[in-house]
Amino acid sequence: MSRTRCRGSVALVVLGLLLLAFGIVLLLLVPTIIHQQVEKNVQINPASGFAFEMWRDLPIPFYMSFYIFEVLNPQEILAGEKPNITQRGPYVYRENKQKTNISFHDNYTVSFLEYRDFHFVPEMSAGSEEDYLVVPNILVLSVSIMMEHLPLPIRWILSGAFVTFNEEPFMNRTVRDIMWGYDDPLLDFLNTIVPGLIPFKGKFGLFADFNNSNTGLFTVFTGVDDIRRVQMMDSWNGLTEVTYWQSEQCNMLNGTAGQMWPPFMKPHTDLEFYSPDACRSMTLAYQGSSDFRGIPTFRFTAPETLFANGTVYPPNEGFCPCVASGVQNVSACRFNAPVFMSLPHFYMADPVFGQSVNGLEPSESEHSMFIDLHPLTGIPMNVSIKFQVNLYVKAVHGISQTGKINPVILPFLWFEERGFIEGEVFDTYYTTLVLIPIILEYLQYIFIGLGVLLVVIALGLFITNKDKSFLFWNSSKKSPESKEITLAHSEKLMADANGTVMHEARL
Repeated sequence: MSRTRCRGSVALVVLGLLLLAFGIVLLLLVPTIIHQQVEKNVQINPASGFAFEMWRDLPIPFYMSFYIFEVLNPQEILAGEKPNITQRGPYVYRENKQKTNISFHDNYTVSFLEYRDFHFVPEMSAGSEEDYLVVPNILVLSVSIMMEHLPLPIRWILSGAFVTFNEEPFMNRTVRDIMWGYDDPLLDFLNTIVPGLIPFKGKFGLFADFNNSNTGLFTVFTGVDDIRRVQMMDSWNGLTEVTYWQSEQCNMLNGTAGQMWPPFMKPHTDLEFYSPDACRSMTLAYQGSSDFRGIPTFRFTAPETLFANGTVYPPNEGFCPCVASGVQNVSACRFNAPVFMSLPHFYMADPVFGQSVNGLEPSESEHSMFIDLHPLTGIPMNVSIKFQVNLYVKAVHGISQTGKINPVILPFLWFEERGFIEGEVFDTYYTTLVLIPIILEYLQYIFIGLGVLLVVIALGLFITNKDKSFLFWNSSKKSPESKEITLAHSEKLMADANGTVMHEARL
């Protein structure tokens, strides 16, 4: 074996062993590197850079789509017939969110107010804010039920006030008025005869207090001391539990504020968050694994137990008084107004609700909610939250405007809050928290494979060259008789070649 080939084989072995060792080191260290990188980026810490900026300003575009149920037969409803309704919309609004009053505390928590405002997006809407729709008059129908147990003379006064202020049980108003409020002198009158009955003055609208408002003072853990608690609720408006419901479990503030969750999630875990709009914590169930534009995700959806009553699901007993399963009474946190919450079109609710009105078509694809979460970081990739607002209406003795309305939970509207990561935010997120870990993971196996391959090639070359040298060395050991025969044979060959000199090939 020549020295050059020997050195080449040794070099291949050394290089292969180095690559193999580097690959094994990566194999051992990459999970730790990724874990540390994720921890650094998802902490609520100004030093964490990208994730903190994303948490503070939420650059993800959010859209709120409202679908309003128009009443087609108001006079027949007053006569005791079943309501006929039809869905109008969507009326789509761009929702902007921004955190202010951010304060860090010594116990590794941070407090903040999150303000939101809405801007109508005509090109995404199926209609205009100037559309006139016939809908239940909440002031008449809700206040009638709220005052049902007051003395009869007060109910007569209320009925007379409705006549004085030209209030009817159903009203024909624009989408803008219905959503964001309209001037109504009846409000001041109601607050005069029953102070504090309705906490509105001058203007009344279903979402009048949503625009340019905050959702309360949240205090959550930063994760700096324990990454398993990052984003988890500590308190809301200074409370560690709410007081709306009838059990300690239902009043608990579970999960996060609903924007991010702790990293390193495992399949089949639940996703919990507190919703100020619903006045309660909610739990979504793991549905399965998927991906969002190449990013692996876990999908979480609303289980049938979300709005189940206490009979079907005993832990929900604290949310009662209950009706049939699938609809929750939220009057306790809505000034005792007869408001009920459900999934759109009474999806997953007891069929009795859908049978009590005409015009509903529940569908999983249209009316289920979901959150697609990146399990490694706990950051949502794609979100669709859907709820329906329903109004309990019925005839109230002493208030003529309620006619002969049969008791019914009447759908008023449903909304979808939708958001997903896109554009520059998606690119940065994908590169920092997805692409780089994937590259590191592949590199470790590439180095190990190349290292093993180079070592095998070097060993193969060494064995092959050694065999050739051995064969040549073995054939060159000849006896004296063999040498004489070989010499005679060579002389004969040279003679036959007519003087041509032939050189013996040597290794």
